[in-house]
Amino acid sequence: MTRLFARAFLAVSLSALIPASLFAEEKSHELDFAHDVVPILKRNCVHCHGGREEEGGFSFNNRELVFDSGHVDLDEPNDSYLLELVTSDDPDTQMPPADRPRMGADEIETLRRWIAGGLKWDADFTFAIRTYEPPLRPRVPELPISRNGRDHPIDRILDEYSIQRDLPIPSGVDDATFLRRVSLDLIGLLPSESQLSAFLADDDPLKRERLVDELLNDSVAYADHWLTFFNDLLRNDYSGTGFITNGRKQISGWLYESLVVNKPFDEMTRELIAPPTQESQGYIDGIKWRGEVSAGQTLPIQFSQSISQSFLGINMKCASCHDSFVDRWTLKEAYGLAAIYADESLELHRCDKPIGETAEAAWLFPELGQVDPVAPREERLQQLAELMTHRENGRFARTIVNRLWYRMMGRGIVHPLDAMQTEPWSEDLLDHLATDLVANGFDLKATLRNIATSAAYQSQSEVVGEETGQEDYVYRGPRARRMTAEQFLDSVWTLTGNAPKKVEAPIPRHEYTPGSTQPVIASGDWIWGPLENGSVPAGQSIVLRKQLTLAKDAVGGAAVLTCDNQYQLYVNRKLVSSGDDWKQPQSVSLVSHMTEGTNTIDVIATNDNGKPNPAGFFLEGWVVFADGSQVTFQSDDSWTYCSDVVAARGGVIDTTNDDWYPVTVVPGLPVWREVVDQKVRPLLQQPRNAVDGPVMVRASLLKNTALMKSLGRPMREQIVSMRPDTITTLEAIDLANEPTLSKSFAAGAERLIASTGGDPDTIIRSMFRSALARDPSSDEHRLMMEMLGQSPDRLAVQDAMWAVCMLPEFMLVR
Repeated sequence: MTRLFARAFLAVSLSALIPASLFAEEKSHELDFAHDVVPILKRNCVHCHGGREEEGGFSFNNRELVFDSGHVDLDEPNDSYLLELVTSDDPDTQMPPADRPRMGADEIETLRRWIAGGLKWDADFTFAIRTYEPPLRPRVPELPISRNGRDHPIDRILDEYSIQRDLPIPSGVDDATFLRRVSLDLIGLLPSESQLSAFLADDDPLKRERLVDELLNDSVAYADHWLTFFNDLLRNDYSGTGFITNGRKQISGWLYESLVVNKPFDEMTRELIAPPTQESQGYIDGIKWRGEVSAGQTLPIQFSQSISQSFLGINMKCASCHDSFVDRWTLKEAYGLAAIYADESLELHRCDKPIGETAEAAWLFPELGQVDPVAPREERLQQLAELMTHRENGRFARTIVNRLWYRMMGRGIVHPLDAMQTEPWSEDLLDHLATDLVANGFDLKATLRNIATSAAYQSQSEVVGEETGQEDYVYRGPRARRMTAEQFLDSVWTLTGNAPKKVEAPIPRHEYTPGSTQPVIASGDWIWGPLENGSVPAGQSIVLRKQLTLAKDAVGGAAVLTCDNQYQLYVNRKLVSSGDDWKQPQSVSLVSHMTEGTNTIDVIATNDNGKPNPAGFFLEGWVVFADGSQVTFQSDDSWTYCSDVVAARGGVIDTTNDDWYPVTVVPGLPVWREVVDQKVRPLLQQPRNAVDGPVMVRASLLKNTALMKSLGRPMREQIVSMRPDTITTLEAIDLANEPTLSKSFAAGAERLIASTGGDPDTIIRSMFRSALARDPSSDEHRLMMEMLGQSPDRLAVQDAMWAVCMLPEFMLVR
C-alpha cells in the first residue's frame, strides 16, 4: 500500500497540467441520439417545431435552440417544461396537440433520460432544411497572397482565414516539440535521446523538411504505424468475430505491402472494391454473422455501408433501414449500392420489413457515369471501382485528405469525419488538399508531407476548453491528440526495451528489409562449461566470455540470445539484459555499450534446476559500421568460461578472475533446435535499423488484448473513423495495475539502471528526454530526486518511469 501511495503521489504531483476533459468519467449506457431520440422528435414534434416551422417561437432544429428555449432544465430534468407539455391532460396545452396521437410512456421516458443526460446532440445533425450540398467535382482554389514570407499553400489559406476573422496567427513550436510531434504522427514512435540531441544541434534551416522526408522514407516504420489507421478504416483485424467460423477474411498481407510500397490510394481503393486477387477480398465480403441476421446485417448491405463510410465519409447505416434522418440519403440509394455486390436480386426492407420492391444496382452520383445493373457482378464491381476513384469525383479525394488532416491536426476540416455532407470550415483548404492529392497521383505520403511541412502544422497547439460539440468551430491552430493504444504501447516499449518478440499479424515483415530476401541462418552453437555424463549439475552457475575487437566505433549492433534456463548479459562490465525463459529469446541492442578496441561480453549462465540436466547458452550477434560493413559473432568454441561466479552488484560485474577455460559445445536438443527455428530465426529476419538491431515489434502487428481495448483499440466489427478522445474508468484502472504494463516498467527500470550506472541525475534526465523530448524542470527534478534517492533501486525507478508515462504530456501528441 505504501508503494502504491508513493506512485499515486508522484503521478499527481507531476500531473498539474491534466485537463479535466481528458479524464472524463466513462458513462454507463447512454441513449443513441440518432436512433432513440430523433425518431420520437420527428414523429411527434418537428412537423410544428422543425425545418421552417417554429410555432410558439420554439424550434427543435438544433440543440442550442432547444436549450435556449427554457423548455428543458438540465439541473432538474423532471421539472422541464417540455416533459410537462407531453404529459399534460389539458387539451389547450398538451403536446402533441389534442388532434394528434399522444406520446407513449416509453417515448416520454426516453425524452426524460435524454434531458437528464445533458441533451446530447450529434454534432452533424439538424432538423433545419439543409442548404449546403458538397460539390461533386474537384475545385482548385485560388491561393491568397503570402504574408511574412509564409508561402506554403496551407499557410497562405490559413493566414487569410485568421486575418478575415481578426484572429492571431498561431506561433511556432520549438525544435524538440516538433521532433516529438512529427515522429509520433508519421511513424508512431518517440524520437530517441540521440535523435533529439542531433536534431537540436543541427543548424540547417531545412532540417525540419529533411526530417519529414527521412521519416516518410522509413517504409517499414511508416507501414507499422499507418496500419492502425487503415485497419480501423477498413475493418481489418487478426482476431475476433468471424475468424473461428471462417465468416471473415483478413486483408493484412495485402494492406501491409500496399503501405510499404506506398501504393497510390486510388489503386488501393480499386483493389478493395473490385479485388484482383483473394488478398484484398476480405474488405467487401465483410462479416458473415452466424444465425439469424437483420436485413441491415446482410453482406450486400454491409458492402453498401462500408464503401460509403470508408471512401465517401457517408453514413449509410440509417439509410439502410429507412430514408436517413441525418442527411439526404435514401433507402433506395443504400440498396442500389448493395445490389452492385449482391449475387441475387435484392428486395428492399424498411425497418427490417420487406416492401415488395427489388433494388437496382446503381451508383450514387450518376453525373460521373453509372453501373450497368444487368452486367455480371465482377463487371459491376469494376465499374463501381472506376467511378469511385474517378478523377472528377472530388468527394473521394476530399474524404481521405480530411481524415489525414484530422490525424495530423486533431480536428477534421469537415467534422465528424463521416459527415461529409456537412459544410467544411474552410472549403479552400479542403479543396487544396484534395486537388493536390490527385495532382500527386493519390500519393498519401505527399499529402502528409504537404501538411507536416506547413507552418500551420508546426504551430503551438490550441488550448481548448470544455466543449458541448455544438459550437461553430473556428480554427486557432492544431489540437493535441491522445495517443492511440498502439502509439502508447509502442512508446512504453521503446522506453523500457520490453516489446513483444513475435509478430502476430499474418505479415512476412522480414521480406521488406532491404537486401534480406534469403532466410537468415542461425549459425551459433549451444555452449556451457564442463559436462558430467552429458548433463550440468543442479544449480550450477558459470561465467561465459567472448572478447570482440573492433577497429572503429560501431553505429549499430545487437544480439539475439537465450539460455536454458537463466542468464545475465554484461558488456564491458555493465548489465545489458537478463532472462529466465529460454523459450522466449531476447533481442538486445549493443551499440551503446561497445566501443573501438577490445570489448568484453560476459554472461552469467545458471542451470536453475533441482537435478542434473542439459543446459546451454545460445547467441547470434552483429556489429554495423558507418560504411555499411558488419562483423558477426555467435556462441561457439571460441568462447571461454570460468567456474567461479564473480561478484555482480549494482549492474556492474567484477571480472578480475584469470582462470578461463575453453567452453564445451553442447549437443543441441530437439527442443532447442525448435526454439532456434521458430523464435530465433524470425528475430534475425526482422528489419534492422542501424542502432537497435531488429526493428521493434509494434502493437499494430499484434492481436487485440484487454489492455489495448481499454486504451481505445476497437474490436473492428464496425468501421471506426474516430477513436474516443476521453479516458475511461477501465483505462485508468489498467494504467495503474495492468500486469504486462507493470512488467514493462520493471524491465525498463533494470535497463535504465544498467545503462546509467544507477546515477539518479542521469536516470531522471534520460527519462524526461526519452519520454517528453525535454529536460525536467527544477521542480520536477527535485521531486524525482526525493523519490529515487542517491542509490535508486528497481522499484523506485519503476515507479518514477510509470509516473512520467502517466503524465498527460506523455499521453498526448501535442
